[in-house]
Amino acid sequence: MRSFIIAISLLFFLNTNVFAQKESSKEPKVGLVLSGGGAKGLAHIGALKIIDSLGVRIDYIAGTSMGAIIGSLYASGYSGKQLDSIFKNVDFDKILNDEIPRDAKTFYERENHEKYAIVLPFDHFKMHLPSALSRGQNTFNLLSKLTLHVNDVEDFSKLPIPFFCIATNIETGQPVVLDKGNLAQSVKASGAFPSLFEPVTIDEQLLIDGGVTNNYPIDELRAKGMDVIIGVDVQDGLANRNDLSSAPAILFQINNFRTINDMKIKAPKTDIYIKPDITKFNVVSFDDGAKIIENGEIAAKLKISQLSELAGKQTKKTPNFVKLKTPDSLQINQILFKGLSNYTISYALGKLKFKQNEKISYDHFISGANNLVGTNNFDSFTYKLVPSISNENVHGYDLHAEVKETNKTTFLKFGLHYDGLYKSALLANITKNQILFKSDAASLDLIVGDNVRYNFEYYIDKGYYWSVGLSSRYNEFDKAVSAAALLSDQDVTAAGVNKLDMKVTDVTNKIFVQTQYKNDLTLTLGAQHKRYKITSETVLPSANQNKTTFEKSDYVGTFANLRFDSFDNKYYPNSGLYFNSDFNLYLYSSDYNKNFTQFSTITASLGYAHALTNKLSAHVSTGAGAKINGKDYAYLDFVLGGYANNFINNFKTFYGYDYLSISGDSFIQGTINLDYEVINKHHITLAANFANVEDNLFSSEDIDWFSLPDYSGYALGYGIETFLGPIEAKCTYSPETKESYWFFNLGFWF
Repeated sequence: MRSFIIAISLLFFLNTNVFAQKESSKEPKVGLVLSGGGAKGLAHIGALKIIDSLGVRIDYIAGTSMGAIIGSLYASGYSGKQLDSIFKNVDFDKILNDEIPRDAKTFYERENHEKYAIVLPFDHFKMHLPSALSRGQNTFNLLSKLTLHVNDVEDFSKLPIPFFCIATNIETGQPVVLDKGNLAQSVKASGAFPSLFEPVTIDEQLLIDGGVTNNYPIDELRAKGMDVIIGVDVQDGLANRNDLSSAPAILFQINNFRTINDMKIKAPKTDIYIKPDITKFNVVSFDDGAKIIENGEIAAKLKISQLSELAGKQTKKTPNFVKLKTPDSLQINQILFKGLSNYTISYALGKLKFKQNEKISYDHFISGANNLVGTNNFDSFTYKLVPSISNENVHGYDLHAEVKETNKTTFLKFGLHYDGLYKSALLANITKNQILFKSDAASLDLIVGDNVRYNFEYYIDKGYYWSVGLSSRYNEFDKAVSAAALLSDQDVTAAGVNKLDMKVTDVTNKIFVQTQYKNDLTLTLGAQHKRYKITSETVLPSANQNKTTFEKSDYVGTFANLRFDSFDNKYYPNSGLYFNSDFNLYLYSSDYNKNFTQFSTITASLGYAHALTNKLSAHVSTGAGAKINGKDYAYLDFVLGGYANNFINNFKTFYGYDYLSISGDSFIQGTINLDYEVINKHHITLAANFANVEDNLFSSEDIDWFSLPDYSGYALGYGIETFLGPIEAKCTYSPETKESYWFFNLGFWF
């Protein structure tokens, strides 16, 4: 009996030991959870670099917000080191501000962007605030490009490392697990921080940042069958009263109440808990990215023994990391649109600027996507580049695009400006889209201040085809200027003075057709009517008149404009080329002074900008103009002097001279401008300009093309780029007159 008991005990011991050995030999499934935290989430990259270096294999990834962004890219096959390289080259200012490059906009859209400081929806006679500062298009474009190699994966569990992320349904307040669909769109939704990024619609759900409801989805990850979970937590602690000095800081604090309480429960559930030191950083500290990543590495190294032990229990290798290279070009085969109702496919393709069965650069593709969004006719534009399969071989991509047309068709826009010619001015604009046609827009500027003005434009955008428009402009200013600059010799003799306080009034109405190649080159042809009036209260020829009228004629004619503009910035260009040529033929005049003959004017200007260093850039420009016939008709001559970006007719900027000082029926001019950006958006400029201005400058038989200029001027300025537009002060001097003039400008020019 005793022997039997011993035998049974020994058998039980052996079975238990074998079972334990089998259990211990089973490889643990390792999950990785990455919390949200904005810029602080860059610490995830540092932690991943250490995890990679130790050979730890991750079997499943869950992330929220910035954790979803980093986690999705790691799940797609990028290593920690590769992510470090990627994010070092990301311009986060453009990502956060949704800054669409200038070359991605049409001329009409550029003029809108570079004129108005504030744009507000105004539908049903109610003014609304924007739902967010950014639509997140640049974020989506970047994520789509980086995940192109897995763009055909619909089920995120089929990624090189299975993945899911968390968003929040803003209507129900419930967390939503995103594990299928468009990877870039899902990650964008998880990181749609309220008020910064617009909500994202997926499967009829309106989604925002997952950190609002679940910033550390460890329970959902554990439910995937994970045995060991590594967690990287970059959430804030509670701030003290000294740091709660702004509305955003208070909102962050309120949101942190819940997330910090959640972490008291979730942190102990984490098997290997990594907590980087992010106390000195906030959600937008992207400029400190290198230090944040380093702090992630430091925190992960504190857990090196646990991570090494875990790696020792794994025999399967980490999935192969992708090569850090995105394609330079794309072969686009089919283009499939969803969501178009008020806009035609030709309109959408016209904005994309590429067609089916076309090979384009990836930069061209991104530019087209940005251009479509830049129309402001769509709340969102999402897409997938799905590999085209022909005879079992991949040949390019099919573009599956989905747009959400905006229901906002009316906008109020505002601007503020001051300069030395028009003085102070407040701009109020109302823009209405889809008045008569699906792709039309009407815009009315009302400008009040020292000089009242208006601009009206109606435009039917036909995309690739000829677009049609009409415009009307009223412009006036009152300025003491050289009498010879605006008047004929006969008028100057009658006036008997060198300077007159003159009021110039111009009404110009146009009807035109316009075509555009890509976004930088446009050709406009049309007919125009102009009413031009010049009066003065300085000269009183008789006792019964309170002003003198020098010109009051109506003109009818045709015009043409050819313009190319690839400048990266209108006011402070660092790169690009600019060309603008105008031709005006005046066929008829009511002829107030009884001396009209048909004449035409032609002008052309050429500019080139180039960055000499990261801080210093040069902008060189030249311009010329001539009047053909109409020799005795001075009212539409070329007039140089002063500084402005919105001169009418043939008035031109020229440093060193007051406004409207030099005139002639032809001119040639050159300008050299150096721009040094001392700190971000603060510019010191140094400029020199030279010109010859006289009658018959180009028709003289003894013209000397290499003669010294008759006029020259220099300018030293300081400018700041603000949301209102540039704020500038320029001190100018001319050696010919030995006089200096100051020019001040506040806000976008209009």
